Amino acid sequence: MIKSMTGYGRARALLHKRDITVEVRSVNNRYLDCTVKLPRMYSFAEDSIRKHVQQAISRGKVDVWITVDASAADVATVQVNRDLAQGYAAALRELAELCGSEPNVTAEQLARMPDVLSVTKADEDLDTVTEDLCQVLDEALEAHRAMRAVEGEKLMQDIGSRLTTIETLTGQVERRSPECVSEYRQKLTARMQEVLQSSAIDPQRILMEAAIYADKIAVAEETVRLRSHVAQLRQMLLSDEPMGRKMDFLIQEINREANTTGSKCNDVEIAQVVVDLKAEVEKIREQVQNVE
Repeated sequence: MIKSMTGYGRARALLHKRDITVEVRSVNNRYLDCTVKLPRMYSFAEDSIRKHVQQAISRGKVDVWITVDASAADVATVQVNRDLAQGYAAALRELAELCGSEPNVTAEQLARMPDVLSVTKADEDLDTVTEDLCQVLDEALEAHRAMRAVEGEKLMQDIGSRLTTIETLTGQVERRSPECVSEYRQKLTARMQEVLQSSAIDPQRILMEAAIYADKIAVAEETVRLRSHVAQLRQMLLSDEPMGRKMDFLIQEINREANTTGSKCNDVEIAQVVVDLKAEVEKIREQVQNVE
């Protein structure tokens, strides 16, 4: 079944003490245009994120927002610079002797000295972080796909209904076309009788002129192609593959056949049917712009 290019998906998970939230939003676009917004410290995962999006979405304007709360995952270690601390302690004792006071060096004094204590964070496993981000992204993409499928169902119903209308209008053209030839033959006979009056009318001439006219306004080829295009569109509506571009091309072909039919048939009734047909085609074209 076809899918809409418009959708939204959100997922959140706590993985390796990181609270990860991913949002995916998309609107219609001719090609795939993906924008990824995530904390700068996780920019190393952007390429993998884009690949996951490309595997799930073929076209559309897609925005991906990723937020990460890693405060619980921060593992810090405190280290003592022993050599530097001993140097400070010796210097403090020396100062005490110069001042004539008892040397009283405490741990609190040494802790306040520059670079005696250092705090370092453990290096993150970039592959693990990337896998976690992509795992939550895949969940958001699945929610996004489900919403696009619902929208696609609505598009399919609307387009299918309009295709039925096009088939009905095509049938009206097919029924009316022979009537146009018959009416033309009658008008031609009446006109020749009026011009020739008492002279005999050659029936073969009438038949020949009618045949020429019938060939001129024949739209059988156009209506056959119209029905073929409609049948192909119905099959595309049921496809799980992205069909938006192919459907757009077929819509252009249907419109071309409708124009040809209108230009061939010099008949008011058919002209009105063609106008209605083209109106339905235009409405389908607008809907197809939202199909992936």
